[in-house]
Amino acid sequence: MITTTVAGSLPKPSWLAEPEVLWAPWRLEGEGLIEGQRDAALAWIKIQEDAGIDIVSDGEQFRKHFVHGFLETIEGIDWRRMTTMGIRNDRYDAQVPTVTAAISRPGPVHGDGAKFCRARTNRQFKITLPGPMTICDTIADVHYGSRPEMAMAFAAVLNQEARELDALGVDVIQFDEPAFNAFMDQVPTWGVDALNRAIEGLNCKTAVHICYGYGIKANIDWKQGLGAEWRQYEEFFPALNDSKIDQVSLECANSKVPLSVLGLLKDKEILVGAIDVATDVIETPEAVAATLRAALEFVAPERLIACTNCGMAPLSREVAEGKLKALGAGAALLRAELH
Repeated sequence: MITTTVAGSLPKPSWLAEPEVLWAPWRLEGEGLIEGQRDAALAWIKIQEDAGIDIVSDGEQFRKHFVHGFLETIEGIDWRRMTTMGIRNDRYDAQVPTVTAAISRPGPVHGDGAKFCRARTNRQFKITLPGPMTICDTIADVHYGSRPEMAMAFAAVLNQEARELDALGVDVIQFDEPAFNAFMDQVPTWGVDALNRAIEGLNCKTAVHICYGYGIKANIDWKQGLGAEWRQYEEFFPALNDSKIDQVSLECANSKVPLSVLGLLKDKEILVGAIDVATDVIETPEAVAATLRAALEFVAPERLIACTNCGMAPLSREVAEGKLKALGAGAALLRAELH
């Protein structure tokens, strides 16, 4: 009851990539890079275990970018044809590669990293993949001509990857879908269908992470205009509750999301974000417990999992470690209350 996990990314060590910079280039190459990524993942697994995190992650140490890290080996994508594109409904511009032919997956992408981590922890192990809608919002297209069609193509290759990760003993596979917050009206019409296709045939737990983004200026500025209450979720949560996904990960700490919307996900396990990733302030265990306790009004304890709001890649290692300890301690406080 009240288990703990993280939403995704954790800071890269300074010897692997430039600290506190999103999607910084690697400082190593070849076999040295593989060794460095493994060392970084192993360090974060130990830090998570020591902090009382029950479902640990590799912290995305094997990839620079949460979307492009998966796409790098997918065929049909031209990485020399970079296109400037508005991301998350034109919230900000980015240089992205272009889909120029039917996509295919020639082989495993994250399998080696997952196998390495799975063998080095006795805790449940979780890995994240980009969701189909978010991929379509983070890549240009001159082949499919339709985001729903392209999303189903990516869902098929994601499913191939996910099935192999499932077979390797991964306990939870989470699909990151920040685009769900940018295209609320399209989630019920094709976003959920693509998500269901991506998780087809899996035996492990499946999750979807929806949030208001990393604590970067473009996201912080955007949130200023969302009003006193962020009720965007109400538009698509009924469709998400009807999906085949097991868990939904949400931003709740220092958020203007009314917790009552959690009641629309009555058939799901809820990963309640109790750690604010947009600040360097380390929460107290009491503050974490308070966020989780408030969610209990709408989520039964057996369906509540304590989590971070989003990934912590842009934070310093010291701050991220402190926040993980606060998450573990805060969940322990609430467990003690409930017993």
